[in-house]
Amino acid sequence: MSGAGEPVKIGNVLHPVADVAAALRFYEGVFGLERRFVDGDRFAALDAGGTTLALAGPAEDVTGGVPAASFKVADVAASVAAIVGAGGSVVREPEQGPHEVRAVVRDPWGNVLVVYGRG
Repeated sequence: MSGAGEPVKIGNVLHPVADVAAALRFYEGVFGLERRFVDGDRFAALDAGGTTLALAGPAEDVTGGVPAASFKVADVAASVAAIVGAGGSVVREPEQGPHEVRAVVRDPWGNVLVVYGRG
């Protein structure tokens, strides 16, 4: 459910970490990933060659420690309804986060996904 003719894309791969600063040092040092955005100890985004690796600290870990693909959509509520209608389930209802509206869902096979977009 992208709306307005925009294709849905994976905006990032969410990777929960206990320590954002340590994770930044690791992923920058080991893989040479470039820092795109950092929000203190809450969240960091790294360029992983066309895909964003999103490091979520404990305050931003909406998936309970599970890595998840995050889909950027035009309408979070409509996307959640479509997921449920197609056999998925809701883990966390849509909520306003510090940077966007987001929801956590499971696909029909139990995989955790995040859907997010503008408020």
